[in-house]
Amino acid sequence: MNTPINVGIASKLGSYSDAIQINPGARWLYTSGTPGLNEDGTVPPDFETQARLAWKGILAMLHAADMDVEHIVKINQSLLRREDLTIYRKIRNEYLGLARPASMLSFINELVMPEMLIELEIVAAK
Repeated sequence: MNTPINVGIASKLGSYSDAIQINPGARWLYTSGTPGLNEDGTVPPDFETQARLAWKGILAMLHAADMDVEHIVKINQSLLRREDLTIYRKIRNEYLGLARPASMLSFINELVMPEMLIELEIVAAK
């Protein structure tokens, strides 16, 4: 089991860990940036749908590697609009449950396609 290391910073800001220590011999999974796309490759017009589809994509990659959310070590999250943060936190917490990986969330100017509002990438270890 990966071990959270908390020194108190994360507890003041959100639902994540300050750091995660990985056990020796772990198998690693690194994902590419994962936007919220429909199965046909189109981008839904609303943030909530994009965020849910991005998390479903992350879960699909984890499951293909015989992993689950508790194996996520680090999340990098890129959002375009600050006003989406409240709904994003709700969605992220829904998908993560009690898992508390290390986390980086940034607001950026644009993604590869102008209609994309979110992109996720994770590192997992089991």
